[in-house]
Amino acid sequence: MVPKIRRGSRTHGLLVYLFGPGKRDEHIDAHLVGSWDGFAPDPGRGTSPDPDPKVTLACLSAALDLRVKQAGVKAPAEHVWHCSVRTDPGDRTLTDAEWNTVARRLVHAVNLAPEGDPDGCRWVAVRHADDHIHIVATMVRGDLRRPRMNYDFKKAQAECRRIEKEWGLRRLKPGDGTGAKTPTSAERFKAERTGRTEAPRETLREAVRQALAGAATEEEFFTRLREAGLRVKTRTAPSGDAIGYNVALTGDRNRNGEPIWYPGSKLAPDLSLPKIRLRLADGPAEQAAPSPMGGWAGWSPPARERRSATGIAESAAVLLDGDADEAAAQLVGVGELLDAVAQTSPGVIRAELAAAARAFERATRSHVRAERADTRALRSAARGIVQAGGALGRGEDGGTTAMLLSTLVLVTLAAARWHSARGHAQQAHASRRAAEHLRTAYRQVAATPMRVLHDQGRALPEAQRRTHEATLRAILPEQGVEADVTSTKTDALVATLAQAEQAGHDPEALLQQAIDMRELDTAADVNDVLVWRLRRLAQLPAHPGEAPPRSQAGTRPAQTSASRTSERNASTAAQRPAVSDPRSRPPRR
Repeated sequence: MVPKIRRGSRTHGLLVYLFGPGKRDEHIDAHLVGSWDGFAPDPGRGTSPDPDPKVTLACLSAALDLRVKQAGVKAPAEHVWHCSVRTDPGDRTLTDAEWNTVARRLVHAVNLAPEGDPDGCRWVAVRHADDHIHIVATMVRGDLRRPRMNYDFKKAQAECRRIEKEWGLRRLKPGDGTGAKTPTSAERFKAERTGRTEAPRETLREAVRQALAGAATEEEFFTRLREAGLRVKTRTAPSGDAIGYNVALTGDRNRNGEPIWYPGSKLAPDLSLPKIRLRLADGPAEQAAPSPMGGWAGWSPPARERRSATGIAESAAVLLDGDADEAAAQLVGVGELLDAVAQTSPGVIRAELAAAARAFERATRSHVRAERADTRALRSAARGIVQAGGALGRGEDGGTTAMLLSTLVLVTLAAARWHSARGHAQQAHASRRAAEHLRTAYRQVAATPMRVLHDQGRALPEAQRRTHEATLRAILPEQGVEADVTSTKTDALVATLAQAEQAGHDPEALLQQAIDMRELDTAADVNDVLVWRLRRLAQLPAHPGEAPPRSQAGTRPAQTSASRTSERNASTAAQRPAVSDPRSRPPRR
């Protein structure tokens, strides 16, 4: 049950709309289901002595505004309180009597008309559809004072949650006031009329987020906005310094032919210019400068940056698993990383990744603040991915995309646990939705490299295959890892261990290190997660059909700026033993 509150100054105009046909003839059988005294004239069903509904509506408007006129200049300028209350599409249809109860409970909860108070404000509840009502009240009491209505939205939300529980309706996630502003009805109707799939507000929010992903300076951010085709207008102080900005879509104009501008703060609370400056305050993210030598030098820039970002995302997941409030900053960085991946990934998965980034946007904001926020590593990774350009859906680009997405699924699930531990229901739900979109994209992009690995695993000599299967049976159950080690699902894992051994690594020690990186309980397919961890640790090609770059086994790969930043920020982490020592067992991060 969703309440939506607005305020206005035209009682009669609002009633005309509510009892009228609607903007698309969607209003059916408009009538009152409740009023302040139970005897208000009903223009919809003709309970007034006058048969003309227009006269009845005028009488109803005059009755609601009576105390407003009596209060004169003491009445508030916006004296109309308008609250629409809508049930979920899966809920049963409520009766008029039940909707009357809902209306009475809400006007009581927000202190408009407390139960038993003869001086409560006047109100009516109008129903013109099966799934919602509109409560219209005038905010002047019988004693001509204004009602005390602090936090009316939160109080209405809380009352709706109680009604849902008592009546067995779908229980929605309680919010904390940090969500982005949703499109208005007028914006949605206009989008439908003009053939848009979403309201301009939503399109602009996503475009601004993507422009901000990894941006080093304020100037670069505004340049990216203009390059994305947006109209940009900055607001300046008398000193000439920018104090805010507005954006508009090309072609989105009002009735006077003027562009419809949206301030950044109205798109999302964290997209105002002051909040953006705070995000950029740590200094510009370093530009990646890949070396021509080293373990990753033979791969394309998109592949290098995705491989580097995978390790940084793993570090963010470890911080989120630690359950400290400082991890709140990592959520912002993960959001930028998702935006960067979404705008540079191949078209076959771009829609799913955009949906994942859009869903996770809600998870990046809460009232928890990190005192020592440091997102340089994640922002640098996002910047490297954006600057590397679009990745192909095949070869090493596709393989490293699958590697990164496999890790991002676990990161978003770690974010869901972090939010759930703090009672952030909406953010936890958003994180889980993002994980589902990422899983869908992962399955599409990982299909080819995993199929090749399965074939390579089955083609191994029998003795070599049995040796690596024995390693899996010995180590995985011992570490409490539930993986299917008895079927062909381990073919890809066996092939990866064999290739790592051929590259000069100890398979047992490498597998132990991959397990100890962080928990695997939330992985939908443990085998897949371990395959990508092993291939990254052993510097093996993400796509097994690709020839590995020329380098010595165990050589440290050329570092991108993101990986260097990550290592500087990980000074408190324990040093892992060398992979080549089979007796060593690295501690859990």
